Amino acid sequence: MFEGLNLLVSENAADRIAYARDLWPRHHLAVRQGRKLGEPRAVVWPRSTEEVAQLMRWAGERGVPLVPFGAGSGVCAAVSPTSDAIVVDMKRMARWRRLDTAAPSLDVESGHMGVPLEERLNREGLTLGHFPSSILCSTVGGWVAARSAGQASAYYGKIEDMVTALECVTGKGDVVTLHHRTTGPSLVPLIVGSEGTLAIVTSATLRLHPLPSTRAFAAWSFPTTEVGWEAMREMFQSGLRPAIARLYDPFDAMLAKQGSVKKRGVIPHAPGRGSTVLRTLLRKPRALNALLESRPFAAMVGGAMLVVIFEGPSSATDASAASEIALAMRGRDEGEGPARRWLEHRYSVSYRQSPAVASGLFVDTMEVAAPWSRLGALYENVLRAVGPHVFIMAHFSHGYADGCCIYFSFAGSANDGGPWDEACERTYDRTWKSALDAVVAAGGTIAHHHGVGRSKAPRMDKELGSDGVRAVHALKRAFDPKGILNPGVLVPPVSPFPYPERW
Repeated sequence: MFEGLNLLVSENAADRIAYARDLWPRHHLAVRQGRKLGEPRAVVWPRSTEEVAQLMRWAGERGVPLVPFGAGSGVCAAVSPTSDAIVVDMKRMARWRRLDTAAPSLDVESGHMGVPLEERLNREGLTLGHFPSSILCSTVGGWVAARSAGQASAYYGKIEDMVTALECVTGKGDVVTLHHRTTGPSLVPLIVGSEGTLAIVTSATLRLHPLPSTRAFAAWSFPTTEVGWEAMREMFQSGLRPAIARLYDPFDAMLAKQGSVKKRGVIPHAPGRGSTVLRTLLRKPRALNALLESRPFAAMVGGAMLVVIFEGPSSATDASAASEIALAMRGRDEGEGPARRWLEHRYSVSYRQSPAVASGLFVDTMEVAAPWSRLGALYENVLRAVGPHVFIMAHFSHGYADGCCIYFSFAGSANDGGPWDEACERTYDRTWKSALDAVVAAGGTIAHHHGVGRSKAPRMDKELGSDGVRAVHALKRAFDPKGILNPGVLVPPVSPFPYPERW
């Protein structure tokens, strides 16, 4: 099949299984049932831009789908190859091409992993300022593809604010370099967030910043979550730009004050008595949510909590100004401790999806966003829509002058009759359908930084409208006329879809 290709290729069964999916929780449920996922025909590891272009031309001539792959940490089913597809793992393309310390900027290949990139920049006295929770298991190309936001996006911006140029290979096999333009059309924003449907990104030129020399830490508790986000809004609209601003609802704040979800062991490691009790509780989530959302519970655990970290020479002054706002809005000073603990554990992602699924549960997250004027409606809509199906909690992060992201976390189990795994899947699907409909009805956006993939694509027409969807398809035809790049992702129609029930 691969005659004429001078590439590192594997058709080994173990490789094909390993590259058959990303970390979408719906995939975990399928694995728990022992249901086989679609495996690609092969996996390739290109080592240069020319090898990517060679592969693209070869695939275009034969109509073979190509699925770009970073590190597989996505949670929206952007990786779900069909049996005739080839997965293109970019991690062998991880070179620094040019560091310009005067700009400062860095041209780096798309397969470079996150933590080594930031650590090497720090040794140069620089930072990208991009700190996604997945930084240990994600790549530059993955950030660009999914329109990623790091934890400090309020100060440094999202990945689209950091990209000044992209080298790409289009679906035609053409190598193009796109520059961010301040006049006339700029094509860079079209590639950022396109999830491998328009081109394969081979390198990115990224805007850098001096490594901050000082930080200031602060935290306050508020009687309700709403009062907390109003304080957060006031801070951003007054001109303050904390690198980190995270508001936890009362239950999430209780966990944050005690260390972390992982430390508390909320999700059991393996099936047992604890998981049985938790599964039983989660079969009736409505009552549990009502208790945890009540004012008596909020008062008992100390209310919501806002954690902020300022960076740079004005950090102390900015933290003082933020404190004046918080205290004027009934905030209670919690000192520096919560913010310092957060920074110490900022990458302590629990990686608990698989143990939770093994226990008969499922866990997932949904990051959505809205203008400040619609944030309350978005929050309440999602709680009402999802509360009957799963246990849910939230924190607010990625704040800006005009709006904010809400990061919902939920855990669920089977809450109706029938075989256990099938009932879990029905609960999961109902939860996501209800949640996405609630977001659109509230005037929010259904994705802030995890991307769209296949899991959210069926609802993108509700947000973009039919003209918007047609525009995306027109771009697809222009960049990828043979339709070989990651088909089925980003916008409807979503076909093929790995499961019969869609939301």
